Amino acid sequence: MTERQEEGGSEGREWGAAARAILDQVPGLALRRWRGLVWLQGTPRACREAAGELWRVGRWHSPLWVAPEAPRRVEAPHWLAPARARTRLGGEHDLLVIDAVSEAAGFDPDAVAALAGTLRAGGLLVLMTPRAWGSRPDADYARLAEHPWRPEALTSRYLARLARLLEADDAVIHWHAGKSPLPPRLPAHPGPVEAMPADPDCLTEDQARAVGRLARLRRRRPLVITADRGRGKSAALGIACARWLAAGEPEVLVTAPRPAAVESLFERLATLCPHGERRGHAFSTEQGQVRFVAPDALAELARQGEVGGAGRLLLVDEAAAIPAGLLGEWLDAFPRIAFATTVHGYEGSGRGFALRFRERLDRTTPEWRGLHLAAPIRWASDDPLEPLIHRLLMLDAAPLEPPAETADVAETAGDVHWLPRETLAADEPRLRALFGLLVQAHYRTTPSDLRLLLDGPGLAVSALMAEAVPLGVVLTAEEGGFDAELAEQVARGERRPRGHLMAQSLAAHAGSREALTARLRRVVRIAVVPRRRREGLGQALMAAELERARRDGCDLLGASFGAEPALIAFWRRQGFRVVRLGLTRETSTGEHALMVARATSQRGESLLGSLAERFRRALPGLLAFELRGLAPEVASTLLAEGRDAELTDSDRRDAEDVAVGHRDPALARPALQALVRHVLAGGMAPDDPQLVLLVAWGFQGLAGEALAGYLGVPGRRQATARLREAVAILLSLSSPTAAC
Repeated sequence: MTERQEEGGSEGREWGAAARAILDQVPGLALRRWRGLVWLQGTPRACREAAGELWRVGRWHSPLWVAPEAPRRVEAPHWLAPARARTRLGGEHDLLVIDAVSEAAGFDPDAVAALAGTLRAGGLLVLMTPRAWGSRPDADYARLAEHPWRPEALTSRYLARLARLLEADDAVIHWHAGKSPLPPRLPAHPGPVEAMPADPDCLTEDQARAVGRLARLRRRRPLVITADRGRGKSAALGIACARWLAAGEPEVLVTAPRPAAVESLFERLATLCPHGERRGHAFSTEQGQVRFVAPDALAELARQGEVGGAGRLLLVDEAAAIPAGLLGEWLDAFPRIAFATTVHGYEGSGRGFALRFRERLDRTTPEWRGLHLAAPIRWASDDPLEPLIHRLLMLDAAPLEPPAETADVAETAGDVHWLPRETLAADEPRLRALFGLLVQAHYRTTPSDLRLLLDGPGLAVSALMAEAVPLGVVLTAEEGGFDAELAEQVARGERRPRGHLMAQSLAAHAGSREALTARLRRVVRIAVVPRRRREGLGQALMAAELERARRDGCDLLGASFGAEPALIAFWRRQGFRVVRLGLTRETSTGEHALMVARATSQRGESLLGSLAERFRRALPGLLAFELRGLAPEVASTLLAEGRDAELTDSDRRDAEDVAVGHRDPALARPALQALVRHVLAGGMAPDDPQLVLLVAWGFQGLAGEALAGYLGVPGRRQATARLREAVAILLSLSSPTAAC
């Protein structure tokens, strides 16, 4: 029987009647300022025809059909590939059709999370899926299928969980293609009408409060605005920009992970300043301009002193998706600064941002202020779609509070358990607690990471439990195990199989074929509940993972992360050694990617020794050329791992000539480099200011006016004097008497 025969000869009339029945629900949704989700199930063709009928019958002003390929009878401006979902941020739609049923289509969690926030009150989100959704992987699982896995061989626990949650939700409109839809169960009366704010430019009291706080932004008193999606925080920034320009502010700089994130800021600004002109990423009036600068470019300009300084103003939107290190640099460079971030959503974890960045704010600007926007703008506060999307994609996942009693680390270490993922998928409370830990620990966690957690091939989840509450979690991935021929092709750059991030990187950049033929296990994420950090729980988790890696026959246990001194120190305490450092900053983190490893077999000992020695030998040359822009604190931390700790009598004499004589430091550079490595090997803290200064000068070539600017002194003479002082201090610490 064909699809057409299966659906019946009267399918057109049935779909038309079903579409009208669904449209009958729209006035009730609009009255309540709610949005609805229609779950349309059936064959690909039947779903497309049914959704197409709804598309044609309804009087939609801004519909959007999301699918890998453009459907028939849908005009190009109203079609969007899932990969381009972020381009619609700041826009509004009254109908979203998500194709997760066609052969080439699948459910893209990140796209759904991004687009759901663009649906306005009275709108419908139509999700098309197969009838037995979750029984097998869909086309989007191709992104998870790492070598040698095939997409169809993966599990589909994530999709089965989505189907289970949708089936149980009363707010969902259930529609089986060819049958009448089942309406949602709505309250009999709409909720209370929300009062309009006194500020005519704002749509909620929350937004008006944010604009007022921004207008009163004071020097060294940063403002941190947090909000869920659709609360108008970016528009509030735009309103504040308009008022700053009207008050004579010459320039307001704006940054965000991508220009699309601040589109609503510029739209609101243009509305309020009709005589202004927008060119690219800048908006100008007679009084001044608002200019968007990408994070990496802004960081470079700030380091060179070309932006920032007295009286300058910076707005940072979607701050949770920007590395905390960059945020800290801007906090120092701009006297007036405001951070805005989404608490739940694909852009990053606002909660993780708050936890990590609050310490920096408390330390450097203790008078900072926070403001949370709770009232939504595009829909009512009791809208049923928002909590449903949060449940489905776990956007609001949070770790459980740990027990009040603090157990001894030695007792807790025995409670690290490997968690079967099929069990985890069926245990919603535990899954939410574990995923909440991962969200809070890493600012780049996205909705698709939950699918990876449940269905990614070769992944394993271990948790440290106390009274059934997860205190910490580790997510690991299997890598390597390639045959010799494939390893050779990868090392020569002829092949690039999917996945195996660390093994392939070591082969392609360090030339190690054995990194591909050996068995590697990579720590993808590690997280501990905030209240139990610095108690050794991370150490307990890693001790358990090392033992499991040895037991399973792995050769190396490794990790890859943004090079930052505190993280490097953590992994070094666990006995890991550096094996690779990326030459450029990662777009996603703003930091150089660092790889560390620890041997878990005899073969691994040999491989690790070779990789670590290769990196140690290459590091000085890289610091002098490709890594000159690396933070000197990071460079110092990496140099501490070297074994060249000998300081000869000749080296000491040359260093003394610099410290107490008149020898040009440049003529004694090898001796001063040896002095740096000597004191590092002796246990001197890598972040010591004198040591960091000598690393920046002696290994990274920071000299002349640039060195004077780095030190904040008038010129070269003063900078050289500071260098001599630093050498004298290091010499005093390296003397035999000091060692005693």
